[in-house]
Amino acid sequence: MGLFGGQASNVIEWLEYDDETIFWKWPNIEIKKGSRLVIRAGQDAIFMVNGKLEGIFKEEGAYDIETDIIPFLSSLRGFRFGAKTVLRSEILFVNVREFTVKWGTRGAVTILSEGLPGGLPIRAFGTFQCKVDEYTTLIDQIAGVRQVYKVGDVKERVISALDPLVMKWISKEGKGIFNLQANSAEIAKGICEDLDMQMRKIGIAISGFQIQNVSYPEDVQAIARTAISHKFTAGSQPAVKAGSTAAATGPKFCPNCGTPAGGGNFCSNCGHKLK
Repeated sequence: MGLFGGQASNVIEWLEYDDETIFWKWPNIEIKKGSRLVIRAGQDAIFMVNGKLEGIFKEEGAYDIETDIIPFLSSLRGFRFGAKTVLRSEILFVNVREFTVKWGTRGAVTILSEGLPGGLPIRAFGTFQCKVDEYTTLIDQIAGVRQVYKVGDVKERVISALDPLVMKWISKEGKGIFNLQANSAEIAKGICEDLDMQMRKIGIAISGFQIQNVSYPEDVQAIARTAISHKFTAGSQPAVKAGSTAAATGPKFCPNCGTPAGGGNFCSNCGHKLK
């Protein structure tokens, strides 16, 4: 296929090309004699007849429909424009770039944890990367009935599937409910693999997934801050000689978790030795 010059009566192109649109369908299915197709950098053009893929054109440039396009359409190679004939075909412009999308859990995801009968509710946030992967699947599942498909549509699908996957992979790779951020790479890798498997069913690949933040309920954060403060305070106290009153009674708070000691030899919450 080659570039050509001159005027054409009908130009088929995607002018409102942006970073939020995955594909856009040319609104007129009747292509006139003398029409030309313009493909810009970062775009592919797909010709469809009766909802089936006929040809994919990837090289940027301007092409004459009759001489540069029709000979490469699988079932329309013998088509010829007559005096009043039009070619009936849908043309889909696809944004081939990789998109980076922000995500967040819909609500608090409850993670089971030993010592917490009701589990611990958390929220998580981050980004993921996606791009169109398989055109035939995309056409069969989405483009056949949609005029336009946005990044927001993919985001909605991802988020709708995300909560159970977050729960699944935190349970597998969390290695302690309060160490989720430290193990976020392993958790994210598992989520990415599962999401990619799901999204390929509509022709979209998930090429990356990142967890940027895991947040706990405010009351849990307050307890953690108190525990850290008590641990730091206990660690900074001067040593007490054996036999003294303080040595006999022990600390008022567990230096490990911040729970009130209550005069026992071991912490009632975490079992840390107090005396």
